[in-house]
Amino acid sequence: MIDLQTKLRRVVTRYEELVHAMSEPGTGGTQSFVRLSKEYADLTPVVERIRLLEKATNDLADLDRLMNDPSSDQDMKDLAGEEYYALKSTIPMLEREVTMMLLPKDTADERSAILEIRAGTGGDEAALFAADLCRMYERYAEIHGWRFELISLSEIGIGGYKEVIAAVTGRNVFARLKFESGVHRVQRVPATEASGRIHTSAATVAVLPEPEDVDIQIAEKDLRIDVFRSSGPGGQSVNTTDSAVRITHIPTGLVVQQQDEKSQHKNKAKALKVLRARLYEHQRAVIDAERAATRKSQIGTGDRSERIRTYNYPQGRVTDHRINLTLHKIEKVLSGEALDELIDALVTSDQAERLAELE
Repeated sequence: MIDLQTKLRRVVTRYEELVHAMSEPGTGGTQSFVRLSKEYADLTPVVERIRLLEKATNDLADLDRLMNDPSSDQDMKDLAGEEYYALKSTIPMLEREVTMMLLPKDTADERSAILEIRAGTGGDEAALFAADLCRMYERYAEIHGWRFELISLSEIGIGGYKEVIAAVTGRNVFARLKFESGVHRVQRVPATEASGRIHTSAATVAVLPEPEDVDIQIAEKDLRIDVFRSSGPGGQSVNTTDSAVRITHIPTGLVVQQQDEKSQHKNKAKALKVLRARLYEHQRAVIDAERAATRKSQIGTGDRSERIRTYNYPQGRVTDHRINLTLHKIEKVLSGEALDELIDALVTSDQAERLAELE
């Protein structure tokens, strides 16, 4: 097992190599320079923290020598002692901060995301709950200053959503929303329930990082594109033309259908956007499985069959089963206001798991 000091030296050495490489003549503006600059920017705050830790460690050693120097007067020793114990309590915190910064980063964290919500078991009540979840994420996006744009929507006519796909655009969207993937369960008395019995229904949420052009290359020969007439809500006014689009990715069998727009061109563009995100997620899942076959990852596994959270209306609580956290503020969670309390706890839990793997 490599100790912390060895890891820190390697980081600093790599940082110095980057500084040297970026100063080489002819590298400016090249693709290599862009890559080096990105790595340099990522390592800079880490190295700054490492140097702060090194200074604190050296200062602690100096204070220790001063305290044990027979030639030092007592007042000087007392003063050194106060600084020594203050610094000694600071160093473990600095070490933890540096260790946290050394944790492997999900390269997709800074990206925007494609959000997919589908009604599960529970009929109309499940569709109404899917609509509630959609509004929760839309409000959450607004709180964070992100853009929330519907890509496709399949309604059931009473305000419920059978399926909704949206693009959430902004910085660090995937880093926050990736923990939302899974089965969300709701327990409440439906408005149509005369006997007042509590029903349990569910909706599934999938959060896919939005890929960049360099991540996913789709060859035209790998696509089968079918066009047809739109139908149902959103398509009634345009069903005289073949504006709806269905795209099949032949190698994987993935199918995406889009009919919300009146323009075939716009429907195709939206369908490709979703297809690219699903292909990127599939690619990440394969890589995750290869790298961490024994670790049950929070993201990237494609396994969304597990119930992750329960929203209990009669008790006014929301429970996240992954970390056994319950908040008695269901309205604030569903309004997006308190969703960060759950996500912050999930981020902390994930960091703790990954720290344990480093030890």
